[in-house]
Amino acid sequence: MTTLNSFFTAFLGLVLLTSNTPPAHRPTAVRRADVIIYGGTSAAVIAAVQVKKMGKSVLVVSPDKHLGGLSSGGLGFTDTGDKSVIGGLARNFYQRLYDHYQNDKSWNWQKRSEYGNKGQGTPAIDGAARTMWIFEPHAAERVFEEYVRENKLTIYRDEWLDRTARGIQKKGSSIQSFRTLSGAIYEGRMFIDATYEGDLMALAGVKYHVGREANSVYGETWNGVQPEVFQHGHHFKTNVSPYVVPGDPKSGLLPEVSAEPIAAKGSGDTKIQAYCFRMCLSNHPDNRVPFPKPAGYDPKRYELLARVYANGWTETFNKYDPIPNRKTDTNNHGPFSTDYIGKNYDYPEASYERRQAIIKDHELYQKGLMYFLQNDPRVPADVHEKMQQWGLPKDEFTDNGGWPHQLYIREARRMIGEFVMKEADALGKTNVPNSVGMGSYSLDAHNAQRYVKADGFVQDEGDIGVHPDKPYSIAYGSIVPKEAECNNLLVPVCMSASHIAYGSIRMEPVFMILGQSAATAAVLAINNKVSPQRLPYATLRPVLEKDGQKLTL
Repeated sequence: MTTLNSFFTAFLGLVLLTSNTPPAHRPTAVRRADVIIYGGTSAAVIAAVQVKKMGKSVLVVSPDKHLGGLSSGGLGFTDTGDKSVIGGLARNFYQRLYDHYQNDKSWNWQKRSEYGNKGQGTPAIDGAARTMWIFEPHAAERVFEEYVRENKLTIYRDEWLDRTARGIQKKGSSIQSFRTLSGAIYEGRMFIDATYEGDLMALAGVKYHVGREANSVYGETWNGVQPEVFQHGHHFKTNVSPYVVPGDPKSGLLPEVSAEPIAAKGSGDTKIQAYCFRMCLSNHPDNRVPFPKPAGYDPKRYELLARVYANGWTETFNKYDPIPNRKTDTNNHGPFSTDYIGKNYDYPEASYERRQAIIKDHELYQKGLMYFLQNDPRVPADVHEKMQQWGLPKDEFTDNGGWPHQLYIREARRMIGEFVMKEADALGKTNVPNSVGMGSYSLDAHNAQRYVKADGFVQDEGDIGVHPDKPYSIAYGSIVPKEAECNNLLVPVCMSASHIAYGSIRMEPVFMILGQSAATAAVLAINNKVSPQRLPYATLRPVLEKDGQKLTL
């Protein structure tokens, strides 16, 4: 999502347009292309490049000003799994980053020889494959902008879908056009929803799911509510009281603890895994800004963390993952961390105004957490001393005070398409039909709630980390809706998967892979005058393989 200011600029424009201009005479721009892509994520940019390479016209309609989503928004310590199954334009993205870091001028704040080259499973800098898997946010954004320039892509930024009934025109099950809040209309033959939220998909009348399915729905084990399941260490390992006065329920609950009782194991709910900002931090004295005291800061909301420290917890810096130039990709770690548990349940369906409030709330929570770690006397002295060395980098997110533009939307809506990717599929235990790419990361779901156990102590729930047997294929049917619902839309991000299968698929390299495959299918459907659902796989597969996509082991 874009920053708060950019949203209200667009919203104000809509208000003025609505209040001052008669409906029949409102000025609109009608923009046309063979393929219209809604979104500014990594998948959106890669899809646009692929359409252009295949000779069709394409427009990218992005609510974001900055392209790349999480790939340029702080997630620089790439979640990759088995890197050998990352092909096509996704691999090209990481090869371009390798080229970037081969230039000595790219090492501003440390020498290349001083960089530890730590990656997930393999070295960050893979010289044999000429890939760089770990990178700074601005370096990633630079690559996305290179794609725009080299391919002469037309990007309409800060353009927000009108999510009212007038925002879309359909003829039968075909989208004819959609409208944005600025009044512009986008007409196309094929459409791709490449947002993290799935707004165009929803507006088009495609069925989807929000939350966790019960295990009984798809015959799964790790979906639904999972109390007392601890697979990553992001839980309370010692007894911590959730009450204002420890041990006294009458004193009330501390902040960030739910009063809702835990449901039965394996049951479904509407809860989703927690969001956070993937902060990029710097410990270089000349490139760091101290964490300011955020508006409304209340140290009491971090009392749970103080109690965790009092019980001897020592893992504060376990996910300060190093990226080049003395920076980090800092992620959630432990029982009380950057994940803002339970505060995002309404985000997927929320209005733009409500989403911006949720985003701002996450920002203030996380900034308050960092201020607490740097300043509160309840923080252990060694943690306090080390935290003083970290700050926001002056040379990242320079138009947003060093703070990431993009909240980590780990999941929102998930389409119920022609094929639903399930737990067994994402564990490599099945042979899915008509592969359009591969994944390999573990079933990775973050906590969805923080509750009070029967014994009166606090605990987190929802954290899952189950490794697949081997890399797995992703079915073509999982990125297309059912034809009766929409016959000219592809959905590579909010694709069709159960909650727990999506926990593996939801990685940025996979989104780029699926974005390229969705674009390929869209162009071939146009060329063959068929819907994406009726496109023969025998037509699609050889083009994907020619373009370097990895489809099966």
